[in-house]
Amino acid sequence: MIQRNPVKITIENLRLRTIIGINDWERETRQDVVVNVELELAPGTVFTHDTIDETVDYKKLNKRLIAEVERSSFFLIEKLCDHLLTMVMEDSRVRRARVRVAKPTALRYTDSVSVECSAERTG
Repeated sequence: MIQRNPVKITIENLRLRTIIGINDWERETRQDVVVNVELELAPGTVFTHDTIDETVDYKKLNKRLIAEVERSSFFLIEKLCDHLLTMVMEDSRVRRARVRVAKPTALRYTDSVSVECSAERTG
């Protein structure tokens, strides 16, 4: 007997620019953010017809992520991360998701500061 594990789809290191931060200059100047998304489809998902309708269209998801980030102007990367997670979870085929948003210029002497949010469907 074969038990299928959840299918994972990952969008890695999506580099975008947005208004983000609490300081006055951050409200006027777009900054770099790096978005990573990992989502799981329901365990046992089978791709019988080999069509995009059987899965999450990651190209469409990527376009939505770009649009949401570029037009957003959150104060906190925590809020941006949660907003993107909510968007990813709108697709009922997504069983579990994790979103990480990094702000490379947040602190001196560091590569970045990042926030990670995750969610899972119950029942």
